Amino acid sequence: MMFQRRMILTLALTASAMAIAPRLSWAGHSLPPEFRRQLEHDANAPIFGNPDGDATLIEFFDYNCQFCRAMMPVVDAVLGADPGLRMVMREWPVFGEGSVFAARAALASRKQGRYADFHRALMSQKPRAERASVLRVARSMGLDTQQLQRDMGGPEIAQHIQQSNALAEAMGLVGTPTFIAGSDSRFGAISSTELAELVAASRGN
Repeated sequence: MMFQRRMILTLALTASAMAIAPRLSWAGHSLPPEFRRQLEHDANAPIFGNPDGDATLIEFFDYNCQFCRAMMPVVDAVLGADPGLRMVMREWPVFGEGSVFAARAALASRKQGRYADFHRALMSQKPRAERASVLRVARSMGLDTQQLQRDMGGPEIAQHIQQSNALAEAMGLVGTPTFIAGSDSRFGAISSTELAELVAASRGN
């Protein structure tokens, strides 16, 4: 099945399904409160940008997703241009064990106050994200890799990834990167203009 670059989220309150379709009118419906709370206000999800912003953008991503890596400077540009933007980072490792290790390591780096830096470093590396390459990046940044590996076993790490999997399955997400703002979304590599338009539209719903 070909991935569709633009899609609209249609969510059931039971969280049992999502219809993926080309961009259509939303017919006056909004994202159900249960989903919006989980997506926008998960205390266990890292936040970029303005924590008290008036618009929230969610990204589901994987460190071994080439389109996610390509989108990092686009995301940073949109964040830099919009002081009212709050961005929720959802680690969704779907490309194998290396991706899972990278996601767990990134989340664990919060204990050392380095999540944002580590995230960008992992997205910027050329090799595939695997145990060796992830730890090499961590060491190059001065992270305590022994502590990092211990912290990777924390229950909050597993909970975040499980929550990402559950939300993605409930919404029928087709892959990474997926960006969600308000009741609309975009899938794949898009321009900074398109991403900014997605955020701007969300301020009205």
